[in-house]
Amino acid sequence: QVQLVESGGGLVQAGGSLKLSCVASGNTFNNRAMAWFRQPPGQDREFLSAINWSGGKTYYADSVKGRFTISRENAKNTLYLQMDSLRPEDTAIYYCAMSTYNTVVATEDFETWGQGTQVTVSS
Repeated sequence: QVQLVESGGGLVQAGGSLKLSCVASGNTFNNRAMAWFRQPPGQDREFLSAINWSGGKTYYADSVKGRFTISRENAKNTLYLQMDSLRPEDTAIYYCAMSTYNTVVATEDFETWGQGTQVTVSS
């Protein structure tokens, strides 16, 4: 059973930056697509970004395009999300997720989830 553990969340002022990490247990990370989602207070979980198994293809939601950067380091079983120019509306619990495939096909394919890390952006 794969476990995903996020870290790097915290409190930051608007305009600041944070870098989230997600470490995966086991030996499946290297051949699975990965993604980041978030759930703002009182709202549904939303897709942010995804990356294929090799890191060669990335995808972003319009709300974070140009501000967030997804990357992965397969040798360390680690997924990253660099978040710049943060806004108060970025406040949410951030989750990483693992797909059942090595490429990004649909958000429904991300079936393994971490416990989340809180990001709070103050104005």
